[in-house]
Amino acid sequence: MKYNEIGIAALQDGELEKAVESFMKAVEERPDDPVGYINLGNVFASLGDIDRAEPFFQKAITLDEEAGTAFYGLANLYYNAERYDEAAKLYEQAVRQGVEDADAYFMLGKSLERSANDKLALPYMQRAAELAPQDLEIRLSYGILLAKMELFPQAADEFRFVLELDPDHADAHYNLGIVYAVSTDRKEDALHHLEQSFTIEPDHMEARNIFNMIQQNQ
Repeated sequence: MKYNEIGIAALQDGELEKAVESFMKAVEERPDDPVGYINLGNVFASLGDIDRAEPFFQKAITLDEEAGTAFYGLANLYYNAERYDEAAKLYEQAVRQGVEDADAYFMLGKSLERSANDKLALPYMQRAAELAPQDLEIRLSYGILLAKMELFPQAADEFRFVLELDPDHADAHYNLGIVYAVSTDRKEDALHHLEQSFTIEPDHMEARNIFNMIQQNQ
C-alpha cells in the first residue's frame, strides 16, 4: 500500500500521528507530487494548526497550479482566520480548477458576503442551493442574503422551505418573522414565528426583544 493510502487509512482510524508520518514519507518519496502536501495540509488544518497547514497547501499549488483541492484547503484556512478577501479569491480558483460541489460555491458566497460584497455573493449562494437543495444551512444562508438585499418574497420562500423540512428550526422562524415584520402587514404571522423562535431556543433574546417591540407598537 502506498504512503498516501496508508495515511488516509490511518486518518479513518483516528491515528493522526501515523497519518502525518505516512504523508511525510509520501512527500519524501515523491517530492514533486502535490497529493502528499495536500494531505498534510488537510491533517494540520483539521487540528486547527494554520501555521503548519498553510505551507503545505502553498507548496502543492506551486507544484500544480490546477490543484483545486489545494486552493480549497488554503481558502478554508483563510476563511477560518477571517481573511475573507483572500479566501474568496482562493475559493474562486478552486471552482475554476474543478471543485464544483455545493460547499465550494457556498464558501465562496460566504467569503464575498463577509467582505461586504453581497451582490457578488448572491449567484454563488444560488448555485450552492441548486446543487444541494436539501442542505438547510445553505438554504438558510441564501435566504438571509436575499433578505439583506431586500428581496423579501424570495427570502421568505427559502425560510419556509427550511421550515417544511425542519419545523423546529429556530433561526428560520426568526428570519421569516423578521421578513413578515419589515416587508408585509402580516404582523400576527411575524409574532407567531418570532415566538416560535424563542420558544424553541429560550436564549434567542433578539427574537424575544423584537417580538416585544412589535407587540408594544400594535
